[in-house]
Amino acid sequence: MLKTIRISETFKRKYSALVTFITAGDPDYATSLAILRALPGSGADIIELGMPFSDPMADGPAIQASSMRALQGGQTMVKTLDMVRAFREGDAATPVVLMGYYNPIYIYGVERFVADAKAAGVDGLIVVDIPPEADEELCLTARAAGLDFIRLATPTTDAKRLPAVLANTGGFVYYVSITGITGTRAP
Repeated sequence: MLKTIRISETFKRKYSALVTFITAGDPDYATSLAILRALPGSGADIIELGMPFSDPMADGPAIQASSMRALQGGQTMVKTLDMVRAFREGDAATPVVLMGYYNPIYIYGVERFVADAKAAGVDGLIVVDIPPEADEELCLTARAAGLDFIRLATPTTDAKRLPAVLANTGGFVYYVSITGITGTRAP
């Protein structure tokens, strides 16, 4: 399958990339689609679109609440992929990376998810709870379909662990600059 090149093209530019995040379906489908469509014109180079999940264990209170609002509003994986498809109708250039947890992908069906994500126009995946030791669960299937699989590295990722983290990573490495869950400290 054709490899998505939007992410690699973004990093060929001679400036830092602004990577933004929103949760699909928060506060509702129409509003989040409008926000998604507005992000590139507001300077976003890459968009992380959060896949709502009922137990976002690595996220802080703001993203947890955002996921809950989206789920309570009826956001599903199908609607999230439809949102990407709708975004692509007006924007063929800005990379979209789906970010979230493995459980909703597993429930949806890995093969089906990868095929549907690719068809919708997704460029990459960040799945925070899949370690490199489980690459066969999703990473290799996604890479074979031409989707970048973006891994996380943290301040506690040591030199011995880093090669495993980088082995099947594509697109970029997401460096989590703090330990613990995100969004727990006041600005």
